[in-house]
Amino acid sequence: MTETTPGWLSPDELEMARARMPILYVEAVPVRVDDSGEVTSVGLLLRMGPDGTVSRTLVSGRVLHHERVRDALLRHLEKDLGPVALPRVPTSLQPFTVAEYFPTQGITPYHDPRQHAVSLAYVVPVTGDCRPRQDALDLVWFSPQEALSPAVQSEMPGGHGVLLKQALAHVGCVI
Repeated sequence: MTETTPGWLSPDELEMARARMPILYVEAVPVRVDDSGEVTSVGLLLRMGPDGTVSRTLVSGRVLHHERVRDALLRHLEKDLGPVALPRVPTSLQPFTVAEYFPTQGITPYHDPRQHAVSLAYVVPVTGDCRPRQDALDLVWFSPQEALSPAVQSEMPGGHGVLLKQALAHVGCVI
């Protein structure tokens, strides 16, 4: 009988899978929009890495076995932004881009030393109260101009700065 209940792999199983095949992720750029639908601010998480470095990042996480992409997106938004963030997941699940992360730097702008990963990326408006949970230290809202500044971009490792630029260009915030 095939096991179809979603769940996390054990650390050893995850390490083995990462070494052998691409892992599917979803990434979300949380935004606040005005009444006309224009982006007024972008939420970036502040996280501490395993090596003690602090960086800014986007909502991100794996899609579990037998989990719909929409459900994975909602699960990670709630995990990172809190249960009352009230995200408005797009009605079309077509991502604004597909980011390919490689363990070898320089193949694409995206790098993850742990694995080869393929990430479906979405811009998701949120209307509720966002309070970071899990491993995020804080959530800071930036104007699109501030988010694209060299100072903020330099705090986003692994290509997340590039992904943020693509997200803002996708919604018409080219600065």
